[in-house]
Amino acid sequence: MARRAEGGYRVGIARREAILETATRYFAVKGGYHDTSMARIAAEVGITEGGLLHHFPSKKHLLLAVVERRILAAGQWVGEAAAGASGRDVLRSLVGATERQLAEPGLIELFVIVSAEAADTSSPAHGLFAERYRNAVGELAGLLQRAVDSGEFRADLDCAAIARDCIAVSDGLQLQWVLSGGTLDLVGGVRAHLDRLARTVTTDGGGLSPSS
Repeated sequence: MARRAEGGYRVGIARREAILETATRYFAVKGGYHDTSMARIAAEVGITEGGLLHHFPSKKHLLLAVVERRILAAGQWVGEAAAGASGRDVLRSLVGATERQLAEPGLIELFVIVSAEAADTSSPAHGLFAERYRNAVGELAGLLQRAVDSGEFRADLDCAAIARDCIAVSDGLQLQWVLSGGTLDLVGGVRAHLDRLARTVTTDGGGLSPSS
């Protein structure tokens, strides 16, 4: 009986992941969230709409889960890209993360929508985003501190404050990108900010490229 329960649990986890993968693929397209029905996602996964609602009671619940998945994936990618890297490489990895985000424009739109909702302390998005900022600031500050310890970055830096600035600029530019209808140069804006930052935090005063 225990094996059957364990098998059912694994099937449920696998099905939930399949739903999230499918929803992410559809939502990643610009306007995809609004144009994609729950019935379409269920059909793609091979379950009934009722089966989908068992895992996600509403489309809004599914939206929140997709955004959470994106946040976790972005943090993991930056962490992997910056593992053992120099301080400049850490900053470059943030540019790379923006390039990856721009490849999924619909998810940028959803991120902005849900982040606005997170201001409401009664919303499930509030806890998710509060944790997201705590983790992102802590992890990025740790990577920047490593560059301080190696002598690449100045010793007088407040790494947590710089991490918050980097995240604020990234999130703010994503909002402006959505408001501009996608015409804003999102990657260029993030790269320019990080290049200016590099010139102020590195001991050699260079930009993202050591010779710049």
